[in-house]
Formats: sequence, C-alpha cells, structure tokens
Amino acid sequence: MGQFTADIEKIRDQARAHMEKGAVTVGYKADRKQVIAVLNDVLATEILCNLRYRRHYYMAKGMNAESIKAEFLEHAQQELEHADWVAERITQLGGEPNFNPEGLATRSHAQYVEGTSLREMVQENLVAERIAVATYSEIARWLNSDDPTTEKLIKDILKVEEEHADDMLNFLESMPGDDVPARLADPNQK
Repeated sequence: MGQFTADIEKIRDQARAHMEKGAVTVGYKADRKQVIAVLNDVLATEILCNLRYRRHYYMAKGMNAESIKAEFLEHAQQELEHADWVAERITQLGGEPNFNPEGLATRSHAQYVEGTSLREMVQENLVAERIAVATYSEIARWLNSDDPTTEKLIKDILKVEEEHADDMLNFLESMPGDDVPARLADPNQK
C-alpha cells in the first residue's frame, strides 16, 4: 500500500458544488436511483417482518410459548429498528422512503404468512430470515465498494438477521413434532 494522497483543494471545491446533494459527493460510485429502489424493497421487507413477528407475538400459545413470544417481540423491535436505519439511508441518498402500505407485500423479499400453530410461526419466521439472509448477502456483494456506507448498513442488518435465523432454528429443534428439520433427522446433513 502506497502513501495516502488527496487533492484537498479539489475536494473542497467539489464539496461546495452541488451542496443540495448532501452526503452524495462525486466519490459516490453506485447508481443512486437503483440503490434507493433496492433499499425501498429492503424497507418493505423489514416492515413486513416486523408485522409478522408482532402478529406471532400476540398469537403464540402453548407450552413453550412464553420464551418464544419474548423472542418474537424482540425480533419485531429489531426489524423496526432496521426499517428506521434503511429509511434514514434512503433520505441521505436524496430519496424518499416508501412507507405506503399498498403493495408492501409485493415489494418485500419475505412473505407474510400467519401460521396457525406455534411450530408454523417459528418455521415461517425461519424461512423469512433465510430469505433476508440470502437477499441481503446479494445486495452487499452488489454494492461492493461503490457505496460503502450502504454496504455496511446492509451487512449490519444481515448479521442480526443471521442471529434471528439461528434463534428460530434453535426453537424449532427444541419443539416436539414429526416435521423435524432435515439436519436433525440426519446428523450428517448440513
């Protein structure tokens, strides 16, 4: 790695030009409009996940329900926090966060499945978290270094979504039932 050099005078001049763009400077390399569109889909995903977790919190019943309900509520709150982070980033990029409930389910990567039993609720949350992990991983790779701030944001959210998936899998593994995840039925399978 060589010595760091920067034309500070040029940077100062560029900072004064187009001040209405806020944090988006000439150094921003991503397609800003496309990043905003992708972030609005992430926003829809986080809102939908918050709603699903909240419903599951209120609807969970059964012998193991109390500890799982607490986890559902914690996850709902974290999903809402993620939505706030994403909305803030959209506005930093000069966009408008789409909170319109119309079309929310179609903009979201995950689906809103209510589930009729505690097991189904846990399974649906695990599926949704796995979808978030897969899509957010793709978004982080796509952003690469063209938008390092958004890339870091997505990776921060991704880390929590991976923890959520692990939590749901742990609950599922501890539940009695016939529909045991494949990795439990066959310990050699990953």
